[in-house]
Amino acid sequence: MDIQNKTILIIGGWGLVGRTLTRKLLIEKPKRIIVTSLKKEEALEEVELLRKENPKLPKDFFIPWWGNILIRDQYKNEDRLDILNNPKKRKILMHDTLDELDPKILKGAALYKLINKYKPDVVVDCINTATGIAYQDIYSLYRKIKHNLNNNPTLEGVIEDLEKVLCSMYVPQLIRHIQILYNAMHDAKTNLYFKVGTSGTGGMGLNIPYTHSEEKPSRVLLSKSAVAGAHTMLLFLMGRTPDSAITKEIKPAAAIAWKKIEFGTVKRKGKPIKLFNVGVDEAIELKDKFYFKSKNKFQETKDVLKSVYIDTGENGIFSKGEFEAISAQKQMEFVTPEEISDNIIYEIKGGNTGRDIINSLDVASLQPSYRAGYMQHFAVEKLAELEEKNEVYSVAFEMLGPPKLSKLLFEIHLLKLIVGDMFGILAETPKKLSQKCFEYLNENPKFRNEMVSIGLPVLLPDGKSLLRGPDVKIPVQRGDDFLPVTKKNIELWAEDGWVDLREKNMKIWQKRIQSIMKDAESIGEFDTSSAHVRTRQYWHDFKTINIGRVVSWLFIHEEKGRRMKA
Repeated sequence: MDIQNKTILIIGGWGLVGRTLTRKLLIEKPKRIIVTSLKKEEALEEVELLRKENPKLPKDFFIPWWGNILIRDQYKNEDRLDILNNPKKRKILMHDTLDELDPKILKGAALYKLINKYKPDVVVDCINTATGIAYQDIYSLYRKIKHNLNNNPTLEGVIEDLEKVLCSMYVPQLIRHIQILYNAMHDAKTNLYFKVGTSGTGGMGLNIPYTHSEEKPSRVLLSKSAVAGAHTMLLFLMGRTPDSAITKEIKPAAAIAWKKIEFGTVKRKGKPIKLFNVGVDEAIELKDKFYFKSKNKFQETKDVLKSVYIDTGENGIFSKGEFEAISAQKQMEFVTPEEISDNIIYEIKGGNTGRDIINSLDVASLQPSYRAGYMQHFAVEKLAELEEKNEVYSVAFEMLGPPKLSKLLFEIHLLKLIVGDMFGILAETPKKLSQKCFEYLNENPKFRNEMVSIGLPVLLPDGKSLLRGPDVKIPVQRGDDFLPVTKKNIELWAEDGWVDLREKNMKIWQKRIQSIMKDAESIGEFDTSSAHVRTRQYWHDFKTINIGRVVSWLFIHEEKGRRMKA
């Protein structure tokens, strides 16, 4: 796509890749660039620097934004540990992460508000999402809980620990992030999303020697790789969603360097490393126990650690020795942010660098085959042959899911049994169809019992009576022993997984059949090209009903579940 006059959102614009990309994008003449960072001072500092470097551009060309994009907007500027340690906020975080996504959770999310405020044409996500999630370190949390459980914990303490674990689980956080990202970009009509991902180990394998004092290989480090891989697969799915932004990812498999090289104060987590005066005569005697917190009082000097260092952005600053070791041949080595940015811009503009991970997965994935398509006909014919031979109907077992699939299959099969073909469905009144369906179920206990036994309740024509078995698939039980029966709930449950014999549902089926017939009849009689699949011939001129074909059509058109890539 043409970048000129487009709004670009750089998530993580203060970071190494983000700031390099921002400057390279200026050559393409975008309309404006939103620069984000976790911390307010970082976003403001970067935008102030960009404005100084580009004094001729309008002041509102660069827009700063700050906060944590993984939580709700209300708490985006708060430290996550502070949120976890606050009982009220922790419960809200747990709700936002684990409950079903509803409009309130979605539109309250920081990421949703950011994207829909500025409605960017392109989003480039440069933050290390996998690190942000995996370095919440559920293993350290486990060790703390294990210690607490062995020391007569209170009920309140156990509940607090449980809530912290639920808030820190990696996969639910990642899934919620993708759900919000997809919906936000869909609502904002964003055209393209580009992720700067990570391999998690800088391109090295399970033999990676770099850890934070954990076992080798580090479980925390492997968690980062696992989250990064899961993230890529979710983006792979987003890239296969028809109404989503074009989705791309570049995954540097090396260290990224560098931002600057200089002499100055060495900082850890944003704070200068203090120097302490520890004399040789203060050595402690090693005996029974080693205490993590020393009882000695250490004398602070007035100095902080100063040295020569190389700033590698989000990965921190390295000494000469550290950088030389990590970047040596056959170690992590490194790639520059300029190279990454050049690849991103080339891909955004429609070029093919061969570095897009999503496209690589598309190419390497084994797709539906010609042979399988050919064999599908034999499988369906054999199934039909065995149906006739054994005098049974093979409709649904409620193993594939969702329950709506089984509901639709049984409903259209029931209509087929009472009227025979598509014309017959349209020939009867909805009231008559409803009556005939009820009469058939009343007279055929085997068919009726199959439905309720697999978990499909049957809503009778009066809309007030329900046939059910010991188990039901809808509504889904989520801890409560019962749910209130309301008009709203009845409609919701009937839509999601109840075989619905009401007159109003018969009207819906008539409209569906009309749409199927209209769709097929819109294909010209003499158009025998390869452009169309669901022709009159596909539907056998509407003189029969193939229940699987009907429901697949509904899943494509009603559920918007069309497969995008062949």
